[in-house]
Amino acid sequence: MLVLVAPGQGAQTPGFLAPWLEVPGVADRLAWWSAVADLDLIHYGTEADADTIRDTAIAQPLLVAAGIAAALAVFPHPAEAFRQVGAAAGHSVGELTAAAGTGAITAESAMVLVRERGRAMAAAAAVTQTSMTAVLGGDADEVVAKLTEHGLTPANRNGAGQIVAAGTVEQLEALKADPPNGAKLRGLSVAGAFHTAHMAPAVARMQQLAKGVSTRDPRVRYISNRDGAVVHSGREVVTRLVNQIANPVRWDLCMETMRELGVTGVLEVPPAGTLVGLAKRALPGVATFALKTPDQLDAARAFVAEHAEEQSAAETFDTAPTWRLVVAPFSGTVQRGAQGMASAESGDELAPGAKIGAVVSRREERVLVAEHGGTVLEWLVEDGDPVAPGQPLVRIHPKAEAH
Repeated sequence: MLVLVAPGQGAQTPGFLAPWLEVPGVADRLAWWSAVADLDLIHYGTEADADTIRDTAIAQPLLVAAGIAAALAVFPHPAEAFRQVGAAAGHSVGELTAAAGTGAITAESAMVLVRERGRAMAAAAAVTQTSMTAVLGGDADEVVAKLTEHGLTPANRNGAGQIVAAGTVEQLEALKADPPNGAKLRGLSVAGAFHTAHMAPAVARMQQLAKGVSTRDPRVRYISNRDGAVVHSGREVVTRLVNQIANPVRWDLCMETMRELGVTGVLEVPPAGTLVGLAKRALPGVATFALKTPDQLDAARAFVAEHAEEQSAAETFDTAPTWRLVVAPFSGTVQRGAQGMASAESGDELAPGAKIGAVVSRREERVLVAEHGGTVLEWLVEDGDPVAPGQPLVRIHPKAEAH
């Protein structure tokens, strides 16, 4: 099974977009997205220096535009991607790349959101001098305890022995003087303490904008940074994208979900390298491909062909208006209905937002919601069945299309 991943801020390097301008259609798309983002993406991706593209308001739109453009170069016809890609995920701002790639939002919506996200996070970062430091190695519990001791937040839990600490410069200096046992510290090229309470003002701004964003349910499993859950509601995807700005990235749980799904290949869109590096350590035996330049496109397509599984209509989350799906957010046991929940037998009419059951694991319990309401067509599992992340559970004929 193939998983596509998109990197987050800090992955950008000067000039990384230059070779991609030779790919037919890429320059035109970047020119259009530059207008949408109110930013000269071609200039910043080809001519600007490292300090310039470190700016949050520049780096974030640049990363999302590069990822979407490269994905479209690999899959010129997106319908092919929906049949071949088993799941998609992005690290931090890369979640917007994944959201566009899975069809939850349009590329234009992604560029507007990332434009405002970058500006709002840059403004929030300017209030207090903050930054982030990677903590490599050491016992995870001891690392988190040491961060807490210094008032820092474990903003990224990346698995493979990497936790990213975030907070004020003074707090990070204190950590440098008193590091966790057996750990090494490496400062990151970012301009603020992202995914911490320092970003709360940015969340407020983005929540206001997100209300007007048109969404569709993803056509491919979308793995969320919040908890590694597979999310099948386009509206929930956007809500999580916004809230994630001030909450830790659990990339370790995202990779755990990939493992549960049976991933055999991970392809990272440019500027690639960081996430496949984590996958090599956390997912032994899984093949990886870091797509960095367009001269790798033929090899990337061969990698896709090797790891793709042609999916059934249900597995690709067909968004035809004849029916919708409720899917499992993670591995666990399905419970069809419970006290106080709506009856959800074949033929039953459900109100939008009706609670129809739950998936229970040792880690947590998640209620299953029929977001759009409608008529229950059939359950695809029985009560008590074990289920995998993203597995279709019930088909529902909606009363109306989502907006």
